[in-house]
Amino acid sequence: MASGEKVDYDVIAIGAGFAGLALIHHLREAGQSIKVFDRASDIGGTWTWNRYPGAMTDSESYYYCLTFSKELLQKWSWTLRYPDWSEALSYFHFVADECDMWKDIQLNTEIVSADYQADSGHWMVKTGGGESFTCKYLVSAMGMISEPVIPKTPGMDTFKGPLFHSSRWPEGLEWKGKRIGIIGSGATTVQMVPAMAEDAESVTVFQRTPNFILPAMQRPMTPEWEKEIKENYDQIVATCRNHSFGMAFNSPAGRNLMDTPADEVEKIFEENWTGSFRWFFETFDDLLVSEEANATASRFIARKMRERIEDPEIADLLVPKIGEYPLFAKRPPLDHGYLEAFARDNVNLVDIRDREPLVEITETGVRTTESHYEFDIIVIATGFSAYTGALEAFPIRGLSGQSLREKWKETSNAIMGMCVADFPNLFTITGPQAPFANLPTSIEQNAMYVSDCIKKMEAEGYDVMAPKIEAEEEWSAHVTEVHKMTLMDKGDSVHSWMMGANMEGHKPRVLIYFGGANVYYDKLRESVDNGFPEMEFQRLAD
Repeated sequence: MASGEKVDYDVIAIGAGFAGLALIHHLREAGQSIKVFDRASDIGGTWTWNRYPGAMTDSESYYYCLTFSKELLQKWSWTLRYPDWSEALSYFHFVADECDMWKDIQLNTEIVSADYQADSGHWMVKTGGGESFTCKYLVSAMGMISEPVIPKTPGMDTFKGPLFHSSRWPEGLEWKGKRIGIIGSGATTVQMVPAMAEDAESVTVFQRTPNFILPAMQRPMTPEWEKEIKENYDQIVATCRNHSFGMAFNSPAGRNLMDTPADEVEKIFEENWTGSFRWFFETFDDLLVSEEANATASRFIARKMRERIEDPEIADLLVPKIGEYPLFAKRPPLDHGYLEAFARDNVNLVDIRDREPLVEITETGVRTTESHYEFDIIVIATGFSAYTGALEAFPIRGLSGQSLREKWKETSNAIMGMCVADFPNLFTITGPQAPFANLPTSIEQNAMYVSDCIKKMEAEGYDVMAPKIEAEEEWSAHVTEVHKMTLMDKGDSVHSWMMGANMEGHKPRVLIYFGGANVYYDKLRESVDNGFPEMEFQRLAD
């Protein structure tokens, strides 16, 4: 294949969520043809897969959206502070309709392999239906939490009723009036339980590690609130871009808990107890770096949680012990009535870490070391293989023929979460060692970076963008160094997905850049402005 041979598309992107739509917009503007493939039957990414009862965003709606069009920001109206999955999905349809994106999207198409062709500098992509497509640039838009983790629990294939991962909720499933077992107690379960408790015969949660749980404090979007938002959208977008976690939050501006009198700390915590992650990010700057400050914040949350749990014995199971692990070493869920649900007679909690470990799934339920629990439905809510899972789910093979899964066996190194050495002309949106931040903010910054790199290559006649191994090693060392400065470094002890420690047989590793999303976005812009020094650009002979 000669380097000048025509490709089917300039760009192929895999995934039709926020990233897929952002790429269509920015790469069209760059004059590139693009096709976005997705194995799902609809666009929306996370919000077409996660349709379990109670599924909703944990970020507030008005900044959990794409911002490339001021017109769309003004035209769309949210109904809630935290939209549920159906409203989020409606938003995706609105963007695709308004921007005429459907012609560039192919659904119900699973990509089963992607191979770099060294002689042409192109990628060969194959689908589960037997089709093959070529492109010059391949972009993963599959998301950082899209590949489910399924535990290897004995007997899973013997259960006679529906058994499935929460992100693969069966359409039309009749769960009302049924006995439901939920294995896992993270953010999904915290949303699911209050939504199901009233109509299920019973709901039983099998919990390994308790969570620090923050209140969501859902409320409707009023006309007055919407007016205020839309009049200030430029500032809101700028605030997200310049916030350390990509959120439309105010900064505590150098205010440290350790320098603040105890009565003032209590006052600040109480005043900011208004729902969302704001409480953590708008109070004090040292909560992720000072063990004492973190413990003080943990005690406050623990007290607030206990105030809402009727049974002291249940509270002892649901509330983490102070010192068990740092706040945010596991991502705290937002609560819409989870804690109160355990006051109901039909909601049960089973401690499978200390009291009765889970032994097996049986034909009729779940067996622990102490009891057998019978169910009509079992939901596996054990989270996702974060950052790398979707990229490792099928073979993506680079210049040497090595797959990403093989390369990342021990460590998941990348350049700013965007590019991987030995994988030319491949971009990964919010890949490993990118920040943990408001995803639409990071996704748009990543999409602009991809677009700028491609524009440079096309303008200067380059065929190949080859990420430098030295740049990858330098970024990964920096990410690890920053990680060790924070309390996040203890996440492996509590099976945190933020370190890939929630997967059996998977060595925990540093997956997230905690140097600040705003700093990271600046580094992306610095790379663009300096001509992408992390890459080697090449022209192939005709």
